[in-house]
Amino acid sequence: MHKKTVVACVRCVAPDGQVVKQVRSFDTFTDDLRALADWLATQGATRVALESTGVYWKPVWYILEARGGFELMLVNAQHIKQVPGRKTDVKDAEWIAELLQHGLLRPSFVPPKPIRQLRDLTRQRAQLIAQRARVINRIQKVLEDANIQLAGVATDVLGASGRAMIAALIAGEDDPAALAERAKGSLRGKRAELCRALRGAIEEHHRFLLQALMDQVRELEGMIARFTARIAEHLRPFEELVRRLMTIPGVGRPAAEVIVAEIGVDMTRFATAAHLSSWAGMCPGNDQSAGKRRSGKTTKGSRWLRAALVQVAWAASRSRQTGLRALYRRWSRRLGAKRALVALGHRILVIIFKVLKDQTDYREPSAPTPELGQAA
Repeated sequence: MHKKTVVACVRCVAPDGQVVKQVRSFDTFTDDLRALADWLATQGATRVALESTGVYWKPVWYILEARGGFELMLVNAQHIKQVPGRKTDVKDAEWIAELLQHGLLRPSFVPPKPIRQLRDLTRQRAQLIAQRARVINRIQKVLEDANIQLAGVATDVLGASGRAMIAALIAGEDDPAALAERAKGSLRGKRAELCRALRGAIEEHHRFLLQALMDQVRELEGMIARFTARIAEHLRPFEELVRRLMTIPGVGRPAAEVIVAEIGVDMTRFATAAHLSSWAGMCPGNDQSAGKRRSGKTTKGSRWLRAALVQVAWAASRSRQTGLRALYRRWSRRLGAKRALVALGHRILVIIFKVLKDQTDYREPSAPTPELGQAA
């Protein structure tokens, strides 16, 4: 399966016991993929396996899914034993068809359409948030270039106080005392420090850059707000499950949205919590030799889910009076802070599996034990 062509093989057993193979190539325009679906149907195909090559499998999957009548299976190319002999697209298709016929393929998880759309939204929002962070860093560099050391006093350069001061700088104000008077809240108690930090050498060049970058921040924030509203619309059918996820220490609304988008809500797709952890790349491998067991690296999985789980673990490790915090403190002494966070993220994923599978709230254990993760 490539950007421009798809090679399909239909393999069936004739009444006399002979294996019959039909192989055809199709272009990847929509009409051609619909012709592929029609051809598979006329050949009597009921099970279809697709190799997960980049993003090229997606249009094929979507058209076959929309047509109906097929049991679809996405297979990871790394999980398929190499076809004997010289590798060609035709041989690949024939080999996958043979493995499918003998039940030797392991399907990858493909969420249903509503979850896929939600995933597109949460991932795009995450990219917008990361882009906003990069623009804020550029704003700080422009300020530093003018020797305006606002970041040394204000913890949030683009908080209410920081925005007011930057707006004044752009408008032409360069009096440190006048700028410091724009401080709000607790930052007003640091006006003396602000006066020193805001005494710089700002020029028209810096003002132009700051104006352009602030415009970019506002545009990104508007887009982030639009995506957040759209995500909320898509999550309405799953609102109760989002609420249940938020009963887990460290899981806020944004994290719950990402979790639902990445793993879905139907836990029957994963035989056990260990299967989910392995798929998510949060399950470290084990290297055992001579009776000794050594923890290995985690496998690759969804980077979006891993990032969310590590953030949740960080928040949970700082939550008060929770078993997860106690577990993190114990593990961090033995494993170090970074590995302990990943391990805690794995434990939280096990809890998430139970909450979604049983559709219950998380209940804090009466005492911290290795078997955290009860639900009620």
